Amino acid sequence: MVTLAWEGYATRLANAEQQELLSVLEDILEKEDIDKSQGALVFVGKDTRSSSERLSQAVLDGWHYGLVTTPQLHYMVCCHNTHGQYGEATVEGYYGKLCQAFIELTKNTPNRTDDQKHLTVDGANGIGALKLREMERHLKRELQISLFNEGHGKLNHQCGADFVKVQQKPPTGVKVQSGERCCSFDGDADRIVYYYTDSEDRFHLLDGDKIATLISTFLKELFLLPGGLGQRLINIAVVQTAYANGSSTRYLEDTMKVIVRCTKTGVKHLHHAAQEFDTSVYFEANGHGTVLFSRAAEEKIRQLAEDVNTDDTRKRAAILLQHIINVTNQTVGDAISDMLLIEAILALKGMTVQQWDAIYTDVPNRQLKVKVSDRRVIDTTDAERRAVSPAGLQDAIDASVAKYRHARAFVRPSGTEDVVRVYAEADTQVRTACLPFRCVPPCVQTLYL
Repeated sequence: MVTLAWEGYATRLANAEQQELLSVLEDILEKEDIDKSQGALVFVGKDTRSSSERLSQAVLDGWHYGLVTTPQLHYMVCCHNTHGQYGEATVEGYYGKLCQAFIELTKNTPNRTDDQKHLTVDGANGIGALKLREMERHLKRELQISLFNEGHGKLNHQCGADFVKVQQKPPTGVKVQSGERCCSFDGDADRIVYYYTDSEDRFHLLDGDKIATLISTFLKELFLLPGGLGQRLINIAVVQTAYANGSSTRYLEDTMKVIVRCTKTGVKHLHHAAQEFDTSVYFEANGHGTVLFSRAAEEKIRQLAEDVNTDDTRKRAAILLQHIINVTNQTVGDAISDMLLIEAILALKGMTVQQWDAIYTDVPNRQLKVKVSDRRVIDTTDAERRAVSPAGLQDAIDASVAKYRHARAFVRPSGTEDVVRVYAEADTQVRTACLPFRCVPPCVQTLYL
């Protein structure tokens, strides 16, 4: 999540030899006009990966938090930097803030049954499972969790958010009952996906696109209540990447009339784009994302909640939004926070996981990798959705896509290895299956090893 301007500095520091480190640091201090006399803190945490102990010991000159999820560490740094305005900079402070907001939200749904409160969670054998178990006592049985893959197995092995999304099946060791609501974290608990099986044992995935749609739909409904809770002063946007399913984008733009912004792949790009709006929901398809509220939006909501002249309907909506703000970890994608927000919205709307899934239907899609000798030959524009080089590549893609309904395809170079990633979607599985290979024309084949 480091800002783009500081990526070059991070690279210089990482590559500096030991004897050069001090001079590199001094050069950065000078260029950024940083006051060396000003005190600072370093926040250090570790998860359950085998390398964590050795790495964390190397940086224990700062404040040591022990075992935490990646989002919890982001949360505590934000608490410190805002002098406690964002919350208490401890793990217990994190649990207290999120769970209290969740309980306040769900107390507006007094008729929830134990079945509706129940959720099956796959912890991916990671740190999220340990922290979720610690948090349960704060929930006061308003959310009843059956936790699997608690940490006794190998991290992310045949479980976790990425396994579920890629394999399109439940994690190993988790028996999913028909219609039962389930979710999976990833290893460091910054991603989440939901899923269920139907009466015919067919698997249904609700990924980051579905999550973003559920949250943004709920927020839009609150903002556009009679009287205009936020119609004039609060805009709402959804930030996606090129990998977002086309059906989700069409639903958001055409049905919900929500602003949709597309950015390059990588959560840092989504986060920075999301900061341009009063209220924004950003998610990658892999389940990494969160909700952001600007200071102006938070202040407007606070004023409506406290104004004695606000009518009951608008006041209730403003109070609900205040709790939503508090249940959301705005610093980074957070599987635990996202889970509580999703569960609260489903409860408030009286919506089942099947009804959520039916909001729109994903178009079939496929992804593949093409190995090349030099990925830098391919350059893209328009948030990586169109290729500008080599010559003729985009024309070949356009020609293939034009043959099918609701078809879309793009190629983009990997950021880490010499491969080109190809994505394609169309209105049927058969047509989608044809597209990826048609989207690798002869002009790309010259790049093969």
